[in-house]
Amino acid sequence: MKVALFIPCYVDQFYPQVGIATYQLLEKLGIQAEFPQKQTCCGQPMANSGCEQDAIPVYHHFVDTFQGYDYVVAPAGSCVYHVRKHFNIIEQTPAVQHVRETTYDLIDFITTILGVTKIPGEFRHKVGLHLSCHGQRGLHQANESEMTPVRDGHLRRLLKSLEGIELTELDRNDECCGFGGTFCVSEAAISARMGQDRVQDHLRNGTRVLTGGDMSCLMHLEGIVRRQKLPMRVMHAAEILNGTIL
Repeated sequence: MKVALFIPCYVDQFYPQVGIATYQLLEKLGIQAEFPQKQTCCGQPMANSGCEQDAIPVYHHFVDTFQGYDYVVAPAGSCVYHVRKHFNIIEQTPAVQHVRETTYDLIDFITTILGVTKIPGEFRHKVGLHLSCHGQRGLHQANESEMTPVRDGHLRRLLKSLEGIELTELDRNDECCGFGGTFCVSEAAISARMGQDRVQDHLRNGTRVLTGGDMSCLMHLEGIVRRQKLPMRVMHAAEILNGTIL
């Protein structure tokens, strides 16, 4: 299996440890991923800003970079969703279709492609899980509260397999954090208030480690946690899972 690792812009610039943890986690699960050096952005920031036509060259570059791999894996549901859903505006060549179909979020790749249901190890902390909108409603990684009260999903099941972990039960399980890409710039006050509400739900219910599968949402929430000096750590799920496997 030939697997490429795609590291989103903000992870590369601000959270390189998440990229490293992703690579190491895949390696521990038997996948020797490659990191194509010419990779850049998936084009999502331009598209979110209403400039999707300007992102088309970026889309083509992404396809050129990753078309030779069986799978493309990224620790970011929003970027994966963008590749799968927004690359439909360019000509649907076999290469484009292949890249769209084989680009996976890290957690989906682990559970769906590798068939891993349990991670050996322990993490003795009270952990709050943030479900990103793209991951949950776009990639269908978890149940949606408007459809069922049952709280379940790929990442929740992996985390629950860790010895000693306690998952926080939130009042509003799958509410948006308010990041929304460039929404947090164009509507900063609304975005900040949504993030504060999300953090308070976690704090109120005892979360000590806040995690999720999309670092963009976690970046937004971590900014609030730091500014308010709250007793809470923010970690990408790849960091937790990688740290539990010796």
